[in-house]
Amino acid sequence: MAKAKFERVKPHANIGTIGHVDHGKTTLTSAITK
Repeated sequence: MAKAKFERVKPHANIGTIGHVDHGKTTLTSAITK
């Protein structure tokens, strides 16, 4: 039985953002993940 091939549309990446509050982490993260 052949398995269906899974193709990832977006590249997978684990990105950690470290910074102080209100330095644009949320904006940066949302821009990257769109």
